[in-house]
Amino acid sequence: MNLEEVMQELEALGKERTKKIYMSNGAHEPLFGVATGAMKPIARKIKKDQALAEQLYATGNYDAMYFAGVIADPKAMTEADFDRWIEDAYFYMISDFIVAVTLSETDIAQQVADRWIASGEELKMSAGWSCYCWLLGNRPDAEFSEDKLSGMLENVQAMIHQSPERTQYSMSNFVYTVAVSYVPLHDKAVERAKAIGPVEVQKDKPKSKFLNASDNIQNAVDKNRIGFKRKYVRC
Repeated sequence: MNLEEVMQELEALGKERTKKIYMSNGAHEPLFGVATGAMKPIARKIKKDQALAEQLYATGNYDAMYFAGVIADPKAMTEADFDRWIEDAYFYMISDFIVAVTLSETDIAQQVADRWIASGEELKMSAGWSCYCWLLGNRPDAEFSEDKLSGMLENVQAMIHQSPERTQYSMSNFVYTVAVSYVPLHDKAVERAKAIGPVEVQKDKPKSKFLNASDNIQNAVDKNRIGFKRKYVRC
């Protein structure tokens, strides 16, 4: 399939209700409002096609950008490619659920994520922390440095309350993911989550909300999910 054919199929799958949900989360025009599950039949026909993925991502259409992540060939992408993608990620559903997910299937994931975390830019930092969440939830514990992850937990504790809001979400999720999916640091992540306490977000809304990694970890413990690893990152 070529770009025009895919765009036509995506447009036909668009729903106004889904479009409104995406826009309420930060998406903006152009977009069609395609449910992610509705994309699977097209993805099965195409499988991986990096050239087409690049064309789709470049449209700036949210649904096309998401589908680009579905059919991308991560191992064909360079650091420069990921830097280009993250620069065009204008809200968290792109940075954390398209770019970070695709990056997590590469051998360069940690080095790119480390660089983004150190960037000081909200969505890059969010994508970097999110990438580690995808990695930890999928790859064997032996692939990670315990000392490095321990230091990252300490950095979250020191920085989360002063970080940009979207980064706070990903940092909190990182603490939770270490506790659940990286068994060697479960106890330390539990301690750090308790020390961090609730993190207030959405302060500009009529009613703010609180992120609480400690409560979420306890819920996972109660459900016997410690050690959880998912088989696939991308659906």
